Amino acid sequence: MVNLILLVIFYLTFPLAIISITNKWAPLKKLGTIVLAYGFGLILGSTGLIPKGSESYKMALLGRPALPQQEIQLLLDNKTITPLDVTANSIASLQDKLVTIAVLLAFPLLLFSLNIKRWLRFAKEGFVSMILALISVIAIVGSGYFFFKSVVPDCWKVAGMLVGVYTGGTPNLVALKVALGVDPNLFIMTSTYDMIVGAVTIIFFITIGPRFFRAFLPPFKYNGSDEDSSQASAEAESFEDFSGMLKKGVLFPLLKAFGISALILIISLAISMIFPKEAENVIVILSITTLGIIASLFKWVNQIKKSFQLGMYLILVFSLAVSSMADLAVIFSIGFLGLFMFVTWAYFGSLFLHMLLSKIFKVDADNFLITTTAFVFSPPFVPVVAGALKNKDVIITGITVGIIGYIIGNYLGVGLGYFLKGF
Repeated sequence: MVNLILLVIFYLTFPLAIISITNKWAPLKKLGTIVLAYGFGLILGSTGLIPKGSESYKMALLGRPALPQQEIQLLLDNKTITPLDVTANSIASLQDKLVTIAVLLAFPLLLFSLNIKRWLRFAKEGFVSMILALISVIAIVGSGYFFFKSVVPDCWKVAGMLVGVYTGGTPNLVALKVALGVDPNLFIMTSTYDMIVGAVTIIFFITIGPRFFRAFLPPFKYNGSDEDSSQASAEAESFEDFSGMLKKGVLFPLLKAFGISALILIISLAISMIFPKEAENVIVILSITTLGIIASLFKWVNQIKKSFQLGMYLILVFSLAVSSMADLAVIFSIGFLGLFMFVTWAYFGSLFLHMLLSKIFKVDADNFLITTTAFVFSPPFVPVVAGALKNKDVIITGITVGIIGYIIGNYLGVGLGYFLKGF
């Protein structure tokens, strides 16, 4: 029992150390807190400090995160498993509960501070490009499912996650992990491949990307204002600024925001009870997304400082815990080669199709690149690519598209995943 309590304390507090070292070391800051959380979690899970259980125990799991108490006791009485397996099961059960709760509390917090009404006023600037990007992502991920379903386990779940992450970024990816019931190893490898291919893509975007796309697509026409662009840039850059969260004037309103998020979770769990048990996770995720959006429309909720950052902190807790559940021996097996090909197809296939459609519909190069960045990499990367474009005026469009991506990512991921499951 003491070990479980210490493990929970570690998961909840170690992200503070991750934030601290990223603030002190510029190269690590560029790498990102989420990447570091995954890295530390994988190291923890690979050291043997967290028991994974015997082969008999793993066979009994049958893809489940942990065994029910009655079943674990029966296996122990039959001497099919050992007392060490019981410990491993208790830890696995704890990890699964922590991962789920962290995501369910985080997502409403991520939505509270998003000023949807204001951003939608600027949506027209990149609306066509945004629609073309959505069509491209859905078409390419959908086709990839049929290409790779024979070599990628639970391919429909991967497709759902990919649509989510390519419209809303990491928060939607982790929410869909819970909604679709994705195995930790499969989730970590999908996320890892996404980071690898994404790193190559973003380097291309900020180096030769602007010149490359401007050679194929029309030039940009300015329609915005410097004041709006500066405000959007500042907000995007503050998305992972965790400083000042413990100040008295910030902490108490944050606790209120946390309480509202918990209330939304309770309501969503109650709603899910109306539906069949197999649909519970999906209903909960979609309910907290919808209720989080509704809550953000109330000014007194929307203006609570650092609620987004508190949500991101819980995403770090999730990332650390879920990666420590993964098994490196499974992750680096040749069986995941098809998954890498699926992720690569999704990235570059959707990019190419989006560019082709943008050419047909005469979308300019800058709006094309910024909407792609906003969907695939989320709002914090928008100012970086805008700087590479030397065009501050597309920042509003990028942030608008990124905000919309956060909102629709869960709906699209669940919808496409279950649609493809039928084939």
